[in-house]
Amino acid sequence: MPNDVQMNDAGAEKQDDWVKITSSDGYSFLVKRSVAMISGTLKNMLSEDSSFREAIANTCPISERAAVVEKVCEFMSFKAYYEGPGSKEGVDVNEFTERIPPEVALELLLAADYLEV
Repeated sequence: MPNDVQMNDAGAEKQDDWVKITSSDGYSFLVKRSVAMISGTLKNMLSEDSSFREAIANTCPISERAAVVEKVCEFMSFKAYYEGPGSKEGVDVNEFTERIPPEVALELLLAADYLEV
């Protein structure tokens, strides 16, 4: 998704614009804050009004293995891109669902429910 990764040599990009999501097996994923805010749970964790450890450190631990967290991050990026402003061509739902391995489908459903995605 073109709006998720931005390179800037001038350093004008604030550190707070990125959120680190960590899996239970130690892998880390960096996503834009706007993408992470799609999840109701992550939105509450990262709320500026809270004094949660996650909001202060911009790091959200997720108690799922990396394969599941990766697919959740991928879906949040997918959703942010296609629900964002501007007209997008219709996307076939199968485009995303074909990339979900059957062995992680149940875990992914449970994680999506917990994360309110």
